Amino acid sequence: MLVYDIINLTKFYPGQTSPANRDINLQIEAGEIFGLLGDNGAGKTTLVRQMANLLTPTTGSIRLFDQLVSSDPLYAPRHVGYMPQDSLAGNNLTVGEWIFFTAHLRGLNRPDARHECARLLELWQIGELRNKTNRHISGGQKRLLQLAVAMAGSPPVLILDEPTNNLDPQRRKQVWDNLRSMNHDQGTTVIFITHDAIEAEKIIQRVGIMRQGKLAAMGKPAELKAQVDRKLRLELFFSPDTPPHLPPGLTRLSLDAGRWLVYLDRDEAGEVLNTLNLDEMDDFRLYSATLEDLYMHYIAEDIS
Repeated sequence: MLVYDIINLTKFYPGQTSPANRDINLQIEAGEIFGLLGDNGAGKTTLVRQMANLLTPTTGSIRLFDQLVSSDPLYAPRHVGYMPQDSLAGNNLTVGEWIFFTAHLRGLNRPDARHECARLLELWQIGELRNKTNRHISGGQKRLLQLAVAMAGSPPVLILDEPTNNLDPQRRKQVWDNLRSMNHDQGTTVIFITHDAIEAEKIIQRVGIMRQGKLAAMGKPAELKAQVDRKLRLELFFSPDTPPHLPPGLTRLSLDAGRWLVYLDRDEAGEVLNTLNLDEMDDFRLYSATLEDLYMHYIAEDIS
């Protein structure tokens, strides 16, 4: 069953000559975990805001469970739990109140909404924040609260914009684990934007890569990676003050101070490793293409 059916979607913002989205066609099936990747300004947030009926398309149509999202202003909120990148909503509510009222507005009676609030406070391990107002908690705590609010009332679809922003590694793992469990146990369709391609690879079932407002590529990660996995990824770690010497002809990409990335053809990997002076390095890692490599490959291409 189709959850979303998006046809020829284009969005111009007032005063702009280039569209934020252009000619997007996208279908998302029930129970999918679908990830959107792309550089800043690629049009990802504009797309999901239209899917949540928070922005009106300039042209094209968006159907949610075979109904136009624009046909009823309350239709999308009843079916979609949307988590924005940033939100000032609920600043004057306590953490518990925001979750409770959201669950209640999504159709739960008051006792069930209280139970849902308690469940989500426990799920996200934020019970100690229950009586604190949103404006008085940290950025990472707000992120977990926004996830709880998006899930309140168990909507069949979640749309999450950068759900792991401001979170430490342990909390990021908690996010992916909880989303995977909701998808498996309840069949929740999960659609999310992220810049963290390596972490997203652990959960994504299908991915769309956006560039300049268009979908540059879409499919299962393994299928898309087959187009770039002729290369191996060699990461070198060293003291920033004493970079290693590389064999002639190799092109390096500086990822951080003291960390280089080199792409190698499979048949040259052994020769390159034999010529490296390991005494000049703290560590090195060699592995096949990742979703991050795929992302970098597609956003570097020009779109006509």
